[in-house]
Amino acid sequence: MNRAVRWARAEWGPLYGALRARGGLPAVPMTFAAVSLTALLQYVQNQPWGFRAVQAAGAVRAQDPWWAALLRTPLSLFVPALDLPVWGALAQILCVFGIAEICLGRPRTLTVAYAATLAGTLYARLGIGLGPHSPLGLPASDALVVDTGPSAAVVGLAVFVAARYGARTTALLVPVAIVAEVLVKDNLAGKEHLAALLATGALCAVSAVRRRYRTRTAGQLPRGRRAGLGSGLPPIQSCTARRGPAQRRSWR
Repeated sequence: MNRAVRWARAEWGPLYGALRARGGLPAVPMTFAAVSLTALLQYVQNQPWGFRAVQAAGAVRAQDPWWAALLRTPLSLFVPALDLPVWGALAQILCVFGIAEICLGRPRTLTVAYAATLAGTLYARLGIGLGPHSPLGLPASDALVVDTGPSAAVVGLAVFVAARYGARTTALLVPVAIVAEVLVKDNLAGKEHLAALLATGALCAVSAVRRRYRTRTAGQLPRGRRAGLGSGLPPIQSCTARRGPAQRRSWR
């Protein structure tokens, strides 16, 4: 039992600490807005008067023109898939988006979410071009499949947050689960999740390089600048430099 607790602390301790330090309901307004929008779109698309409007605004298919697919991709993330229960999409957004918004901030959360979703959308076109005989290809019938829902974004955010906070086992188990999904059920959604993982891996690599560069640059700065003093002079000289002549004479 103690070994399991130690492993859990090592795996999720930094992430838990970040959630406690920055958490609370006021920290996730974007997540609550996303949950509300998803619930609203679910209600509208199940009405006779709203189905076509939601499909026209947020349904992406591989057969669509590029410009239409790119315009619909942002909203498609919040349109629940018709063949899946809506509570699953709402739970995914609430949990994963909420954790990401607290730990990464809104801009980075949106960047990772949309990058993963767009990677899946672009892969669908590539897979259909490769054809069903290629290991990475898709049948031509998948060009008609409506591609909506937050699953690709959720996969990307889960891996990015886990990698960012040192939860290596979690960051590894998510791709393993996606690969198992593709092996058991070879469909468009599973392979799009693999594309989302590749895009997220690229973002993780870029983020890691940027952090190392900032750390190395901070280590090369003068001591005063690392301490937050804008002039770069030692503290006594910096304070003296900011005073006028009368103030400097008063100290003598």
